[in-house]
Amino acid sequence: MFSYCTDPDTLGRAAWLSCYLTTGSHMSFYWSFVKVLVLLAITAPIALGFGFVGATAARSHVAPVSWLGRLYIAIVRGVPDIAFFLFFVIALDQLFEYGRHRLMCPEWTDPIRQGSDFIVCAQAKLPLGTAPEWVHETYGFFLAVFTFAIVFGAFAANVLFGAMNAVPRAQQETAEAYGMTRRQTFWRVVVPQMWLYALPGLSNLWMVLIKATPLLFLLGIEDIVYWARELGGTKTARFTDYPHGDWRMWYFLALLVFYLGFTKLSEIALGKLTTRLSHGQATTGGEALRKAAA
Repeated sequence: MFSYCTDPDTLGRAAWLSCYLTTGSHMSFYWSFVKVLVLLAITAPIALGFGFVGATAARSHVAPVSWLGRLYIAIVRGVPDIAFFLFFVIALDQLFEYGRHRLMCPEWTDPIRQGSDFIVCAQAKLPLGTAPEWVHETYGFFLAVFTFAIVFGAFAANVLFGAMNAVPRAQQETAEAYGMTRRQTFWRVVVPQMWLYALPGLSNLWMVLIKATPLLFLLGIEDIVYWARELGGTKTARFTDYPHGDWRMWYFLALLVFYLGFTKLSEIALGKLTTRLSHGQATTGGEALRKAAA
């Protein structure tokens, strides 16, 4: 906040707006954009890892492993995202606390489930009641990342499963005829080529992941949606010095511009990646590049 912001009532319109937009609450609003980007940067590779493991398991020739992979894909994809987010975060948090409770409080005799309450000893709480605020926020963010990765990992597994099956079987048979083992064929023939087939589905999944970030608001994390609603409202204790009307439309318009701009940049980057992966491939895109270079 600037030095001239001591008395908002004496400020002109431009000075008032400059003071209003540099309050501590607005700094938290700006930081929440970084929080969303960090969530995407962490979640995307983890979800892709879950997806690769799930797809590989679903293709396994070992029946129990294949069943497990297909079950993971079917269950997570079949449950509405909001229901899964609200349930899984609570269940995961209670699972962690229950494990700590069993290890740290063996003398505890009271039931953990008391009606609708889940009660563990104070030492087992996550985070501890005495922990600073940033620890609570980091723990909640970790649960959100893990939940996002589980959900979108199942969708990625379905995409990668189809992409693996799209690699021509004749190429795999040729590799086996040259003496490659099944493992070598998978890693040297299937995996390098599957990405081109998977990229359209993964691109759509990336866009859906971007649009799903407002679900952080449902998980109790102060994300951009939370701050837009909080700062744009007419009645809020955060702005006793800077009262204003209902400005939520302008705040949500800023979110609209942010998401549209970010998805446009994503489309450009994914388009370039598709072009790069198409070089030398026996696909429509690869054939078009070959003819253009001829």
